[in-house]
Amino acid sequence: MHRFTKLRATRRISLGFTLAELLISLAILGVIATFTIPKILSTQQDSRNKAIAKEVAAMISEAYQQYSASNQVTASTKVGDLTPYMNYVSTGNTAMINENGALPVGASVSCSLFGGQCLLLHNGARLLVVPNISFSGTGALNALWFHLDPDGTADNTNAVVFFLYYNGRIKSYSTIDPNTVSSDSVRSAAVDPSWFSWN
Repeated sequence: MHRFTKLRATRRISLGFTLAELLISLAILGVIATFTIPKILSTQQDSRNKAIAKEVAAMISEAYQQYSASNQVTASTKVGDLTPYMNYVSTGNTAMINENGALPVGASVSCSLFGGQCLLLHNGARLLVVPNISFSGTGALNALWFHLDPDGTADNTNAVVFFLYYNGRIKSYSTIDPNTVSSDSVRSAAVDPSWFSWN
């Protein structure tokens, strides 16, 4: 009888956890979650931004193709000539976008910069376009530029700048050809946002 009681007591003890064990487990899970969850959310946001950027680059390229199918592309072809071929919800010039240091005017720029406007896209992104910027030449280095803020706000998500060359190629700041020219300035390669890459 004494042996049976001992066996029963041992079983009862081995079936449960103490409060201390549960609290230690919860503390360990809390530490893991503290470091893991923000990284997962950041990775998801970066993937979303990258997908939006590639979609917009394709839209710009497609607008160029559609324009050139029915019009002759010349040195005086402007950004404003391509916008009717782009898919957007509305336009405005009062919003701000974060411009990633691509222009020497501060962390955020107004959509009215250089007489521009922002196209609000279906995915919530804003595309800064300056209608009067032209190729200003027909050489391989002549380009139009577009600033894309993928989340459509002037927060910490930096914009990616796309350059559409006269021959239809599209590149971002880190991949542009040296001495790329548009009607407003000569550009040199710069850094793309950390979330963007072509691959």
